Amino acid sequence: MREIIADAGLVANCGLYCGACGAYLKGKCPGCAGNDKAAWCKVRACCHERKFTTCAECGDYAAFEDCGKLHNFISKAISLFTRSDRPGSLRRIKEAGCAAYAAEMAAARTHSVKRR
Repeated sequence: MREIIADAGLVANCGLYCGACGAYLKGKCPGCAGNDKAAWCKVRACCHERKFTTCAECGDYAAFEDCGKLHNFISKAISLFTRSDRPGSLRRIKEAGCAAYAAEMAAARTHSVKRR
């Protein structure tokens, strides 16, 4: 099993920290950036098309919750199940940057900021 380390390259386009994800740590997933099978992910496709590292770089919406690709019914259900807060994570990335966010998530041993 991999160890949790701070690596900005493991911050997913949607703001989750792959470096603390169980699938990544068990070696079952390379992380979102290296997962070519994740073609189904609209957030990933949008970020790649626009050459964004994360949605935190997007200025199209007043709030991340307004983006239908990022914040839809399925993602809301998944966030309840996984106790994740992608919009909150993106706000933190926007404030601190990917490297600091990765360090914070690695230190907290979690894949997302805590849900409010």
